[in-house]
Amino acid sequence: MSKVIILLSIVGLLIPDLFLSSCIHVDKKQGKDIQLKAKPNVILFVSDDHGKDALGCYGNSVIQTPNLDQLASEGMLFNNAYCTSASCAASRSVILTGKYGHATGSYGHVHDYHHFSTFGDVKSLPVLMENEGYHTARIGKYHVAPESVYHFQEVLEADPRNTVQMAEQCEKVLNADSPFFLYFCTDDPHRGYPFKPERWDLPNSFGNKEEGYAGVETKVYDPKDVIVPEFLPDTKQSREEIAQYYQSISRIDQGFGKLMSMLKEAGKWDNTIVIYISDNGMAFPGAKTTVYEPGIQLPCIIKDPFSKLVGGENDAMISWVDLAPSILDMVGITYNIEDFHGKSFKNVVEKGETEGWNQIFASHTFHEITMYYPMRVVRFNNYKLIWNIASRIEYPFASDLWASSTWQGVYRSKSEYYGNRKMKDYLYRPEFELYDLSVDPWEVDNLATKRKCHDILASMKYKLKAFQRETNDPWIIMWDHDSSMQGTGVNL
Repeated sequence: MSKVIILLSIVGLLIPDLFLSSCIHVDKKQGKDIQLKAKPNVILFVSDDHGKDALGCYGNSVIQTPNLDQLASEGMLFNNAYCTSASCAASRSVILTGKYGHATGSYGHVHDYHHFSTFGDVKSLPVLMENEGYHTARIGKYHVAPESVYHFQEVLEADPRNTVQMAEQCEKVLNADSPFFLYFCTDDPHRGYPFKPERWDLPNSFGNKEEGYAGVETKVYDPKDVIVPEFLPDTKQSREEIAQYYQSISRIDQGFGKLMSMLKEAGKWDNTIVIYISDNGMAFPGAKTTVYEPGIQLPCIIKDPFSKLVGGENDAMISWVDLAPSILDMVGITYNIEDFHGKSFKNVVEKGETEGWNQIFASHTFHEITMYYPMRVVRFNNYKLIWNIASRIEYPFASDLWASSTWQGVYRSKSEYYGNRKMKDYLYRPEFELYDLSVDPWEVDNLATKRKCHDILASMKYKLKAFQRETNDPWIIMWDHDSSMQGTGVNL
């Protein structure tokens, strides 16, 4: 034995704590690094105005979405996933905070003069994940404020209409040593500028260009082949716009496929949770900005590499307010349940549970600041109640939806019907709308005034009031001037 080893042994016997504490320090640090690297990565892919109507895995036999269909075959497809507000900024605030917009000040759009920003003390998903050692990055549409609340460590730049280019810009993030949270948000298939065409009967482009986009194969659809949902008018204008909408979605699919290929090349496929959702339904009157099913019931596909449930469907009612706590739970980050309005659906993804997932709420107040029409919703089992708080005024339009050739074609022809709903019923809505979705999925037969449904209506109203009280909804004042949630009206 060498003199050095003998000396070290003697020192170790005399002062063992020195050696013990040193070893523990190194092991703890190494252990933490190893534990952090083992944590799953997360990709949250959010499209803009994409409804369930336009995905192969949800039953559309015309549109070409092979990459998203592949994700559904390798993950779980949700049939009852809901946003809380069918408006871009309001919905995205909920996605990233796990709280309803009426409780965070995110009442509507954030850009330009609309200026609805989230309260500064709200903790968002990217900030919480960064605090636990995750590298957070975003690319594409942001549409939330302030940056201090929705902070990402890295902001990547690319054309948000070219998802292939967007994917390519994410290479360094996908190859990072630390676990990452990538927030990938397209501008497709949102309506494209200009929202008002030169001629009223021309279809909107939905971001499509004749010359196409670099690296993207243009998929063109014949208007006669598209599937027109029942809530839309089956007209020349509607079909032409749906064809453009489909084309924009096929561009999303190609970029999504590119991103997944890169993820596999980086060796991260087996350790990455991939979630595909949209912020709200298709940008057509009757869907976006409404709380009808086409506006708020959305695509949701989740691939969890640690779940044995592959290629299945699930009927649990989940909501975008559940996303933040669910992601934290799925990656093993401890959080305070009371900090969120939503709850984790980790067991739904990993075990296929549906019990207790039979109720969702929706809360819409503004779209543009000029489009004030607060609505509160509860769906419980197959019954759905809509409270139109501003029912005494005409239903307002988002500027791009009013200018759409789909709407203008019906409006200018003075048609009695818009899709399966009378024009007068679309524009002038009763205070309460109650539907049984099991027999009336398109929400046409309002049961609110029918005597046989009196008890159901009362029960649903009770649920709605309780929801508003639990989530600090200022609009609870509209129930019999209930001022329990109101401020003092003075500066203290």
